[in-house]
Amino acid sequence: MAEEFIEPKVPKRILNTLLSSLTAGVVPRVGAPYIAIGRREEIASLLDNLDDVSEGGAFCRFLIGRYGSGKSFLIQLIRGYALERGFICADADLSPERRLSGGNGAGLATYRELMTNIASKACPDGGALATVLSRHFTKLRTELIAEGIDPESEEFVKGIRKKVFATLSELEGDVGGFDFARVLTEYYNASLTDDNDKKSNCLRWLRGEFSTKTEAKSALGFTVSTVIDDDNWYNFIKLFSSLSVYLGYSGLVLFIDECVNLYKIPNRISREANYEKLLAIFNDTLQGKAKNLGIIFGGTPQFLEDTRRGLFSYDALRSRLQDSKYSDMGYKNLSSPVIRLPRLSDNELLALVKRLTKLYQQREGAPVPPATDDEIERFLANALAKAGAEELITPREIIRDYLTLLNILRDNPSAKFDELIDKVTAQNVNTPLADTASVKASTSSTKKVTIFDIDI
Repeated sequence: MAEEFIEPKVPKRILNTLLSSLTAGVVPRVGAPYIAIGRREEIASLLDNLDDVSEGGAFCRFLIGRYGSGKSFLIQLIRGYALERGFICADADLSPERRLSGGNGAGLATYRELMTNIASKACPDGGALATVLSRHFTKLRTELIAEGIDPESEEFVKGIRKKVFATLSELEGDVGGFDFARVLTEYYNASLTDDNDKKSNCLRWLRGEFSTKTEAKSALGFTVSTVIDDDNWYNFIKLFSSLSVYLGYSGLVLFIDECVNLYKIPNRISREANYEKLLAIFNDTLQGKAKNLGIIFGGTPQFLEDTRRGLFSYDALRSRLQDSKYSDMGYKNLSSPVIRLPRLSDNELLALVKRLTKLYQQREGAPVPPATDDEIERFLANALAKAGAEELITPREIIRDYLTLLNILRDNPSAKFDELIDKVTAQNVNTPLADTASVKASTSSTKKVTIFDIDI
């Protein structure tokens, strides 16, 4: 007998944010697990990668799919899993102003965005850099107090500094590590003396907010041999990944989305400079030069496969990322650096729409669902009847259309579900409406759809 489905109670704040984001076609930063349908094999593969990072390894993966196919949603889902598993996470969307490399500060802009969005389990919404460091400082204080050392004594101050040195000294051998360790040491010293200005300036250096060494020296009160810039920002990402383990976390995971903006760079030299940076990152993570670091890039098939401007236009990347000749046999290879996201099955789309119906009902506090099972199946049949839907329909399109339909029905009591469906069907006179019965047959077969691992 199938296990009875227990409706999960979603907090009101998360529920409102989730449905508002989905209605607007935007990927929600919170609540993703509540509508997670399908992609089980892809998720399992990425979670295996997280296990590797926690054991000192590194990985670099590319999530490739059409607009609206679920790349960004999967990124947010994995981000949530990573935070729960004790990782520090940071995410950034590339844009014309944010790239991997650029003489105009575009690479540094990406680094700053990542630092702004640093998140931990205790601070999942970002801005966690100061929280992470303060948490470690508090841990050191607690350890010394537990050893019976008076917090007001000079021995306590020496003990803190000794523990900090033991933590940070191992970083000094890496590129940029000496200055990195020096700034962190000064941050902890400022924490001991409650010098908030000094702490703030140390955080500014760590976030890459100083343009010159002279500016940094003036603010910090001591000389540094480097500042974080377009050329060296990735070296400091690796230092942060090492630091994260010393601070008690499982590692650092970066999520870099909207990589299609690299494909859109019009200047070939600038575009190839970004691809060179991406190649360096790819090689570092897979050759063992980086530790406790995972990076997931999100992009479109065009960004990957275009031989004129995409990654495949760069021979070194094409030879690493192109499909093997054995991949054309119809089998998945989830160990490849590239994970391609196919269209969700009709069965999965039906489960998704039913889940949205339950969430919508919960938000509105309605005694009955806003649509019956028959109406849901007819809506889906209509969506799948469009020309090319077999390959091109995306979860984003389904979700936006369905939530819009529910909103219209809520705001217009005189509107009828069947009438709205018929009007949409009439607009597609060249596309016959799919037989609802066939959708029922395909979605009520012996296959089971599961949400949160519970049959429905």
